[in-house]
Amino acid sequence: MTDKDSFIFSSESVTEGHPDKVADQISDGVLDAILKDDPNGRVACETLCTTGLVMVSGEITTSTYVDIPKLAREIVKEIGYTRAKYGFDGETCAVLTAIDEQSGDIAQGVDNAIEVRDKLSNEDISKIGAGDQGMMFGYACNETKEFMPMPIALAHNLARQLTKVRRDGTIPYLRPDGKTQVSLRYEGHKAVHADTIVVSAQHHPEAGLKEIRADIIEHVINPIVPDALLDADTRIFVNPTGRFVKGGPMADTGLTGRKIIVDTYGGWIPHGGGAFSGKDPTKVDRSAAYMTRYAAKNIVAAGIADKCQIQVAYAIGVAEPVSLNVETFGTSRISHEKIVELIRERFDFRPAAIIRDLDLRRPQYRALAAYGHMGRIDLPHLPGWEKTDRAEELRKAAGL
Repeated sequence: MTDKDSFIFSSESVTEGHPDKVADQISDGVLDAILKDDPNGRVACETLCTTGLVMVSGEITTSTYVDIPKLAREIVKEIGYTRAKYGFDGETCAVLTAIDEQSGDIAQGVDNAIEVRDKLSNEDISKIGAGDQGMMFGYACNETKEFMPMPIALAHNLARQLTKVRRDGTIPYLRPDGKTQVSLRYEGHKAVHADTIVVSAQHHPEAGLKEIRADIIEHVINPIVPDALLDADTRIFVNPTGRFVKGGPMADTGLTGRKIIVDTYGGWIPHGGGAFSGKDPTKVDRSAAYMTRYAAKNIVAAGIADKCQIQVAYAIGVAEPVSLNVETFGTSRISHEKIVELIRERFDFRPAAIIRDLDLRRPQYRALAAYGHMGRIDLPHLPGWEKTDRAEELRKAAGL
């Protein structure tokens, strides 16, 4: 891409009441509850939500006990599904569980008594292999304060605002389900115009489209989308079918792991295919995606490049990545070889080292199960992969 290229790029987000996100939050809620008392618990938790039913299944090995039906109901109610007229109710929905223990064939690749020690030697870390094969991508850019591409950053902020005005009563007729989509026109590397904004919001049956559209523009879109991107040519679609009363798990079955593009970079970069929610940090689908984000964000924060994409890949049971690929899209200020060298020297991509360096064995995941796992500077406790604590040392090492 050159500075003169013009194109439109779109990203979407969904609210916490979207059925797939209800499932993600339950799966990560189970994970958090286990990590609270058993930091070394092994969790692969999948959830299905449909009319009147939550089903939680998966493979879990832990020394603690979690009342999964009670936890699932609490999460559903906290999201806002508290009345049958909403199509889903945490008090009355059925909750089924089908939990088995982790496969011994998988466990032998990552199990090791040394894993429970407070301090691991370099040799110890090398003995703890990846929980599966696969490839993961991380990315950062200096386009927004979140170090995220602007389309997904705006889509998430719109989705959060949609939930905020529902919860605080600003728009009292809204219900939990909702989706947002932002299409921005770029001139080269810079977003210059909001071409299209789509907001779909579940609502009370007596609310009319004209009222909904006016309220969404005033209380959701205008506070979030910069004035410089909006003009008379911006197309705004609010509930474009004309009605969105039936929503949530009653309208669509929700499943864990079906919003992986929402969870990451909005389609701006490739995705390895592995979901995050419900997986403990020995699963590199989750932990390595966080680590590649951490490395890329620090490279950009250091001023080494305006954009940085990192791919790693693993073999099950093997600690060291089988490959590391770095792309800066022509925005780097030092040689490609030097950037790769800096990343290899200063970021340890072995699974046990990632868990240690990013503090991944603590409850923190349910808060990430809606509105994205990356760029979450809105959270009271900044995730480890969102810190830029290595930027200064990288800047000095790069000679900048």
